[in-house]
Amino acid sequence: MGRSQVLQSSPSLQGKTLQKQALEVAGAYQYVLTFIFMGLFFTLLMVYLLFTSLWAFSVLYLVWLYLDWDTPNRGGRRYMWMRNWTIWKHQRDYFPIKLAKTAELPPDRNYVLSSHPHGIMANGIFCNFCTDSNNFCQLFPGLRPHLATLAGLFCLPVFREYIMFHGLCSVSRQSLDFILSQPQLGQAVVILIGVPRRPCMQSQETQRLRTPGPEAPRCPDSPRPPCCESGWVRVQVAGPCSSEALTLSQRASLVPVYSFGENDIFKLKTFAEDSWQHLCQVTFKKLMGFSPCIFWGRGLFSANSWGLLPFAVPITTVVGHPIPVPRCLSPTEEQVDHYHALYMRALEQLFEDHKESYGVPASTCLTFL
Repeated sequence: MGRSQVLQSSPSLQGKTLQKQALEVAGAYQYVLTFIFMGLFFTLLMVYLLFTSLWAFSVLYLVWLYLDWDTPNRGGRRYMWMRNWTIWKHQRDYFPIKLAKTAELPPDRNYVLSSHPHGIMANGIFCNFCTDSNNFCQLFPGLRPHLATLAGLFCLPVFREYIMFHGLCSVSRQSLDFILSQPQLGQAVVILIGVPRRPCMQSQETQRLRTPGPEAPRCPDSPRPPCCESGWVRVQVAGPCSSEALTLSQRASLVPVYSFGENDIFKLKTFAEDSWQHLCQVTFKKLMGFSPCIFWGRGLFSANSWGLLPFAVPITTVVGHPIPVPRCLSPTEEQVDHYHALYMRALEQLFEDHKESYGVPASTCLTFL
């Protein structure tokens, strides 16, 4: 693999004024508060207004929601001026967040960027692909990024508009088919892969990185190495008939993406599989499509207290080499498995090539569940 290319757009940690530090904290904190509370707040507000003299506002918005319901499945509705907000640059500098390029992605075809790990709020992925604070347009000229996320988020009033303005769209098959079938090439769909079989394991899998001792086995050469020692990093990849099957039917190259540090910005509470808390998580996931989890960062005014401000851990999103996939309208299971195996090998190689550069011990290996 070639050396990665990173546009050094963030200032050094030294020499920051108090005002700059405060702006960075505000940038990181507003992202968390928006992610957690914005959808709930406007949902409750719409319900409340129905019982006041301002009920017409809620009714008009509900009419708009009905008429605009299918927009998240048709590429969303982005506005470039929101991608260039200054607040995103402050959020970038807080951690800091960087975007590394290892290969050219020519705009003469489409791409499915499968990103790992999922993390709690995908801070690095949002910053790198939903904003232009790390110069995505310069690193990958001609590409139009779309971050695919849970369809349920587009049911939340006002919040749906906010995330669509930043280039988010539904992760439904209808949505991805629509984007990748556009006559204009250069569409880049970013899919957050890594939602684990067990709820809320994504942070645990890479946050508690332990370096195996000399007696621990090295990384096997198999494209799907077994889950062995607890000190190994574990990432759950997409199964058959997911993004790999999609690329077979839409003439899009598959690109592995790994965000180093994404799982380290929050701490996570995990529960035993036989506990009632874990049962509640599983049940909720079956109903809503995602698992609730207990997480925390540092306090807003003190690094020694609990809070919702993320830990200032560097995040680097490394974009790997594209895997060409031929167009096949009806891919067989063998074809899907073949390209799925190619993808896993590419992801493993991407991790091995860059782990030491971004703070992961050399003896740490990537394994697949």
